[in-house]
Amino acid sequence: MKKALKYILPIGLGFALLNWVFKDIDLLVTLQSFKDANYFLVFLAAVLALLAHLSRAARWNIMLEPMGYKPSLKNTSIAVLIGYLTNLVFPRAGELARSASLQKSENVPFDKSFGAVIAERIIDVLILGVLVLVNLLLEFGRIKLLFVDLFGNQSPINFLLIGGVFLLLGVLVLVIFQKYKERFLKIGLLKKIFDFSAGLRSGLLSVLKIEKSAKFFMHTFFIWAMYYVSTYFLCKAVSLGDSLSFLAVLTILVMGSIGMAVPTIGGIGSYHLLVGKIVALYGLSNQDGITLATFLHTMTGILFILVFGLIAFVMSFLSTKKANVS
Repeated sequence: MKKALKYILPIGLGFALLNWVFKDIDLLVTLQSFKDANYFLVFLAAVLALLAHLSRAARWNIMLEPMGYKPSLKNTSIAVLIGYLTNLVFPRAGELARSASLQKSENVPFDKSFGAVIAERIIDVLILGVLVLVNLLLEFGRIKLLFVDLFGNQSPINFLLIGGVFLLLGVLVLVIFQKYKERFLKIGLLKKIFDFSAGLRSGLLSVLKIEKSAKFFMHTFFIWAMYYVSTYFLCKAVSLGDSLSFLAVLTILVMGSIGMAVPTIGGIGSYHLLVGKIVALYGLSNQDGITLATFLHTMTGILFILVFGLIAFVMSFLSTKKANVS
């Protein structure tokens, strides 16, 4: 029952948000924008998105090297793309699928590669945090209007307090565990969890042992630069995005990334809500804002991932079949 709820709730949340976002939207107008889009620019955006994924795979390799593992770029790329494909069906399971795929193809221990994935995600969250701060400094007025539109006059301090409570609870659990560690480890299940967390911790700390730090940060910059340029091309692929400035595209990237992080299936609903609302603050109507958000999400959040992920899945299957035959 718990496993079912784990997937039912994100699906329900996503479709509830979609229903709210699209309640006053003319879908025929939205479909017409898809028909009139410049698909050469869409193709360029897809190429840039793929380059970002390959760069992410290369960065993952750099994180695995300090632990003594040097998987091929081909197999890490396949694992990354399979991870994205998995997230379309099972929210937040993509990271698990990535590590499972790499364990199968390169025999890299699951706990260590998963730890590296978590460390990578933490770095991406920090980068997103920097972009959010830059965006707030440059576009505070619009983002404030978005916040008021979504939450009314609710103070941001309330959200910070809630976050602080959860953080304190987490710290309290860790303190109690450390104090009674020996007693806890006598329980078989907890010992297995602790042993797994040791490998996980090794993966997490791999970021502190990176020897090729210049390449690591170069890949990090490249990934986000490709995300930005890809988003820019997609905005310009439809006439609705003609009036959007470089700064507006940055705001879309930031809000879209936050929307994709919300626990819904592939960011469905949450992405449309945040991007559609913020774009409307740049002079577009609600209809045009939701249409543009739908176009961007359909391309980056669904189509690109489906195409790349399915190709990666087939490559993984063929490699496994070839290995079994040998």
